[in-house]
Amino acid sequence: MAQVGIIMGSASDLPVMQEAIDILKELGIDYEVDIVSAHRTPEKMMAYGQEAHQRGIKVIVTGAGGAAHLPGMVAAISPLPVIGVPVKSSNSIDGWDSVLSILQMPGGVPVATVALNGAKNAGILAAQIIGSSDQEVQDKIIAYKESLKVKVIDSSKNLNA
Repeated sequence: MAQVGIIMGSASDLPVMQEAIDILKELGIDYEVDIVSAHRTPEKMMAYGQEAHQRGIKVIVTGAGGAAHLPGMVAAISPLPVIGVPVKSSNSIDGWDSVLSILQMPGGVPVATVALNGAKNAGILAAQIIGSSDQEVQDKIIAYKESLKVKVIDSSKNLNA
């Protein structure tokens, strides 16, 4: 059963959002993926946000470009943590409109926001949220972070070789 919902405003966001998919696969966390546009399919967005927790989803990762309303709107109607991925899209102002639309949420409607095109970090953050109550997932996060440390140490050794 999927624990993470990954949704995006359009298919053009998939190349960015693929990094969240890839890291969740690597960590062995089940997920679902869908295209849910806040502007073109508002009814679908409302249903997704209101019902995801009933299907066992624990965290929603949302990617959106341009005006980037999807993360905030889903956060407004869902009891789940929402992680927003601002996507630099063809209709964006160098990505800043997406960053600010997701980052500047009003009090009471939090969206955890990662860097522009930072879907990998969104996937890791989703895993860490799940890992806070699932020891098996937490152990995978610990091992993943240890692998990052090893990569840095190995890189450092290779500089002086």
